Amino acid sequence: MPLRLIFMGTPMFAVPTLRALRDAGHEIVAVYTRTAKPGGRRGLELQPTPIELAARGLGLPVLTPSTLKTPEALDEFRAYHADAAVVVAYGMILPKPILESTRLGCFNLHASLLPRWRGAAPINRAIMAGDAETGVMVMKMDAGLDTGDVAMAERLAITDAMTASDLHDALAPLGGELMARAMSALERGALQLTPQGNEGVTYAAKIDKAEAHIEWNRAAREVLRHIHGLSPFPGAWCEMLLEGTPQRVKILRCESSPGSGQPGSVLDDRLTIACTQGAVRILELQRAGKQPMKAEEFLRGTPLKPPARLS
Repeated sequence: MPLRLIFMGTPMFAVPTLRALRDAGHEIVAVYTRTAKPGGRRGLELQPTPIELAARGLGLPVLTPSTLKTPEALDEFRAYHADAAVVVAYGMILPKPILESTRLGCFNLHASLLPRWRGAAPINRAIMAGDAETGVMVMKMDAGLDTGDVAMAERLAITDAMTASDLHDALAPLGGELMARAMSALERGALQLTPQGNEGVTYAAKIDKAEAHIEWNRAAREVLRHIHGLSPFPGAWCEMLLEGTPQRVKILRCESSPGSGQPGSVLDDRLTIACTQGAVRILELQRAGKQPMKAEEFLRGTPLKPPARLS
């Protein structure tokens, strides 16, 4: 028999999993997501989350509670008599009574190879740390921070060309397929759980905007991974002297390039920038208040040549 599932998620990353579970024939009895936030051009219109939009498009009931800690919230959750809950980047801590209120438990899709990169920003941190691979894992949730027993995993190589956006877009559908397989196994009573090891535990702290300043006095690959790990948000930035004034510019994509010089110095007319060891060539960037643009487009309007220097 198909499972009765409560789905809990918020961002676009969670949408493929919701669709995969629905396509697999499971009954999604309720979709929990975060409340709509002001957005739009003037910040005045309430913008539903990607999961709310997807769920309503599928004709599924949507709930946006501000808390799950009240007796009323627990009673409402229990009233669905769900077999299990599936959680994907919901953005709210599930209290222990919620975790224990379904017949088979709550299962989380996490975007790392646990126990590496427990926490809020596993995609960004894996790139920034120079990891060669990452993946998605299905975990049965407990009261800890991503500490539950794991059931299934899919691995994915991280190349130096990948930004956080690229990796996000590759992992999201992979995670949807993995969770659908996990729920199929759970339905058959065949889902095997393995405790996480104690070795290799790392924490993916939420990205702080203070981390976004590019330090050119690092090796080129470290600079590249820093830039790509923060692209497109919040965006790694540096200052360029443009039109006679220092202006903050986000660097969104780059590649390793031969060259050497003082860290931050412009080495040619193609936006190759020296690092402590080696250099990177900027491929895509964004000026304040402007749309992202390719380096070639930027250089047509703003020639930047030696001996210019970025800080």
